[in-house]
Amino acid sequence: MSALAAHQQGKFWEYHTELFKNYNNLSDEKFAEIAQALALNMEEFNKDRQNPALAAMVQRDLKDGVEAGVRGTPSIFINGRLLEQRSLAGFQQVIEEELAKNKAK
Repeated sequence: MSALAAHQQGKFWEYHTELFKNYNNLSDEKFAEIAQALALNMEEFNKDRQNPALAAMVQRDLKDGVEAGVRGTPSIFINGRLLEQRSLAGFQQVIEEELAKNKAK
């Protein structure tokens, strides 16, 4: 929600970057600290963090991810297939299988 609240002020990617830099230390206090460091309007930020429309977007994305088989991030899909083996060999195998399907059509 905090990144979407930051997005309302045009600072999504800056906020996003700071979230990932601090992924082991996230809390409501840290969310506010990041917002303040980015010079966000804190009244608007806090209001937007409670916005039901933004909460609905998050819930929809979560539902879509679960339905698609996402179990964490990052998750990689190739032509709609969840990549299980995230090694170079795994990428090559799935890509070759997908290319072969297209050639057979």
